[in-house]
Formats: sequence, structure tokens, C-alpha cells
Amino acid sequence: MFSSVGWGELLILLAAALIILGPERLPGAVSWAMGAVRKVRDYATGASSQLRDELGPDFDQLREPLTQLNELRQMSPKSIVTKHIFDGDSSTIDDLGKSVRETLDVSRPLAKPDGERQVPRESPQPPAPPARKYDVTDWDAT
Repeated sequence: MFSSVGWGELLILLAAALIILGPERLPGAVSWAMGAVRKVRDYATGASSQLRDELGPDFDQLREPLTQLNELRQMSPKSIVTKHIFDGDSSTIDDLGKSVRETLDVSRPLAKPDGERQVPRESPQPPAPPARKYDVTDWDAT
């Protein structure tokens, strides 16, 4: 939930809390917030353990579709090919991708068959139309 909150955001929140609550009430507010978080965590742990105790072995069967769904969410074309064709060994795909990237490197100039390098050509630009000056006679006075 808070995995995307960095140190900068925490520092800003702490400074805002210090300004809003003041130095006298800030330690009490922090201890109250930590206690509330601890209680919520204990309630969640207790609820899941109670559910596991009541359902018994059916709990694992209930969680199995969720586990499969999470595995499907993490699948990408590369991971599917790696898992099913290469038995989890991704070194072949990584080597192939590296050689393709080296082959298609557009930052280096193209090479002629005799080994001489040539500079890529730019596409020709169409000529710009000549600038026309307008005067009073071009106006339509009707």
C-alpha cells in the first residue's frame, strides 16, 4: 500500500504534521497512529488464521485459483516462451535479444559491402513555396 512512498514524501508529511500539530502533540499522535496500525495488522492476522482454522484444508483449495490468477498476471510473452519452450532457461532468449539489438543498432553508420562506412541518407525535403507579397490590388472590394 505504501510501497511507492519515498523518503522525500515522508519528510514532507513529517514537516506538515509538525506544523499542524506542533511539537507538543506530535509524539502522542505518532504513538496513536502506530498503535492503530498495529491493531489493524493484528486484526488482519487474526481473521486470516481464524478463517484458516474454520475452513481447514478447504482454505488452500480456496486460495489456489487466486494463486493461479497472480501467476497469469505476471506472465509476459518472454516468460511464457521461457517457461514452456526453454524449461525456464532464459539465457537463450537473452543472447538472441542481445544479438538482435546489436544487429539493429541504428546509432552506428551503415557499412557498404566493401567495408567502407556510409552515412545514412536523409529523406529529401520538398521545396518551400515562394513567398508572395500581397498588395492593395489583391483585395476584393465587392
